[in-house]
Formats: sequence, C-alpha cells, structure tokens
Amino acid sequence: MNKKGIIEQIIKTQSVLCVGLDPVREKVPEFLIESFPETWTFEFCKRIVDATAKYCVAYKPNLAFFEAEGIMGLQALIQIAKYIKENYPEKFLIADGKRGDIGNTSEAYAKAWLENLPFDALTVAPYMGEDSVKQFLLPNKWVILLALTSNKGSEDFQKQSMWNGKPLYKNVILTSQRWATEEQMMYVVGATNGKEMAETRTLAPKHLLLVPGVGAQGAKTEDVFEHCVTKEGLVIINSSRGIIYASDGKDFAEAAGGAARDEQQKMAVLLEKKGII
Repeated sequence: MNKKGIIEQIIKTQSVLCVGLDPVREKVPEFLIESFPETWTFEFCKRIVDATAKYCVAYKPNLAFFEAEGIMGLQALIQIAKYIKENYPEKFLIADGKRGDIGNTSEAYAKAWLENLPFDALTVAPYMGEDSVKQFLLPNKWVILLALTSNKGSEDFQKQSMWNGKPLYKNVILTSQRWATEEQMMYVVGATNGKEMAETRTLAPKHLLLVPGVGAQGAKTEDVFEHCVTKEGLVIINSSRGIIYASDGKDFAEAAGGAARDEQQKMAVLLEKKGII
C-alpha cells in the first residue's frame, strides 16, 4: 500500500486509528481461553478485528506477545495477518517487531516479515545505521523507523545531544531521510512527547508518523492533532490496551468496537477541523 492509498483510507474512514493487537494471556477473557485452549490467541484477535474494522485504518500486531506463546502464538500471528488481508485488504498491516541488525541479518528479517508474510510495514530500530535499515526497503513495503518512543527510557539516549548539538532522535530523522523517501519510510513518535512531536513534524513535514502512547499511556488524541497533523503530514495513532481490553467479559469484542468507535468519532471531528475531510 502506498502513501496515497493510506491517505485515501484515512479520508474514507474519517479515522487515523491503528488498533494494536497485544494478546496477553492474563488479560484475555478467561472464557475464551477455556473455550479455545489451543487457538485463543487467534480467536481473541479475530473477534477484535471484526469488531473494530470499520473504525480504523491499520492494525499493528506486536510480535512479542505472539512469540511469548511459542508455536501456538506464531501460528496465530500468521493466521491473523492472513485473515486481515483476506477480509479487510484495505487495512494497513504493521508488524511491530523493532528489528534491526547487520546487513545480512536484517535481510533475513525483511524476508521473514515483509516477503513471506502479508505485512505492509515493519518497525525498525535505527541504531546500526544505513546498511542495516536499507535491507528493509523492499518494493511496496514500509520501514517505520523508531525516532522518539513513548517510554520513560527515551530520555536516556533519544533526547541526549550529540556532537552537533541536536538530540539523537533529530539526527535519526534528518539522516534517515537520505536513505528513503516519504513513500517508503515513516517514523515512530510517541504521543507522550508534546514539544518534540511538533519539532518532529518540522523536521519531516510530509512524512506519515506512527504515534503510540494515546490511551493507556496517558496522551490525548487532541494533542497529537495539535502538534503533528497538517494537510501534508498525517499520522496513524495507535491504541492497544485502551481498545482491546475495554472489557474482560464475554462482551469484550463489543466493548472494543465501542472504544474504537469513540476514537473514530473524535478523530473525524479533528480531521474536519484540519480541513482534511
């Protein structure tokens, strides 16, 4: 899916919502695990997807939560990726793996997640530089580069000044724009970083941004729109726990759909105010 296609979906759905799929055994409704002891991971995600599809533009399975369940989890990951692409092919599908290594290892990661599976994008760590990142720049696929994350530890390195007086995250954004265009690369910018979100938009005025941190981490959708959204530079806002765990009862899918609908309605108003829809 190219940038134009993503923007068309944003306008069509009047939403910039990405639903994060983070299946955690301790948080999934107990009845589901009892009913589907071998396939609860897939069943949980499938029901979430079916309940939220009309309100979002993207899904982001976090690979770690699937890997934690061993073979069953990996099988569920493959199943849910194929299910989304077969039933909701217009949805932008992100593999959240934060991969990145020396060139030939990155090449293998790219083959695993972007060639062999139907993901549109993969989150990538920039620490090892150009030869690591460029292995993921495959035709019709996206690199989503970690620039400024939403966790507290982002203060340790990402915001520290380098030799040129700029913080590391700014150098990541400026340098990486020499490796790929706005049609191939977007950036992760945590919604918990208010001032820095605005600065990121200045550095990358036309790039799509993937913005985590809204909801359970305390950031607000309105703040993201204020700092990051322009007619040329749009965002995809991820929400995971606030949607998929809206209820731990038998109505969990319905509750997730309601939470996603609430976000979509809020986003529609904000998109209209920005003159995008």
